[in-house]
Amino acid sequence: MNLSRTAQRAVLTAAVVSASVLTAPASASAQAAEMPPACETALLETLDKFPVVDFTVPDKVQRVVLVEVLSLSEADQAAFTQAACTAWNDWATANGPAVAGDLDARYRNAAGPVCNKFARSALATIKQYAPNLPAETRELEKVAKKVWATSMQKLANQATNADCQRAYNAVKAGW
Repeated sequence: MNLSRTAQRAVLTAAVVSASVLTAPASASAQAAEMPPACETALLETLDKFPVVDFTVPDKVQRVVLVEVLSLSEADQAAFTQAACTAWNDWATANGPAVAGDLDARYRNAAGPVCNKFARSALATIKQYAPNLPAETRELEKVAKKVWATSMQKLANQATNADCQRAYNAVKAGW
């Protein structure tokens, strides 16, 4: 399975892989390198491992992140190794419900519009759980950080709502 087909099912791939929080379905058409089987599993099944109830990823965020994921360089794509994705899958299975509960609680308690609730709750949860990810996932995390920072900058630049612009600017530095 190539990266573009995988991205069709996991728009926020990089952030999910690094912090277990952000996946959503979308469509894409770019071609990329073949993915190891464990990475296909990670990208296609991560959402199921984090059963959020309230946490929501805005459509605009999904679209912007999709473009970033589909634009990954070959060097960035090389971070998707069998070992890294296996470590991710194991961690996500073991920790998914706790992460989902944290995301939901933070989302419910965040003020303002959906963009703020998403940005603040996602980053706070990422910061909490990223240090506990297996060492084998560190290269994936580097890719995720790049995707997150670029995406949040673009969202801040495109925001027509001042609250959303502030929210994306506040979290663009990442974790």
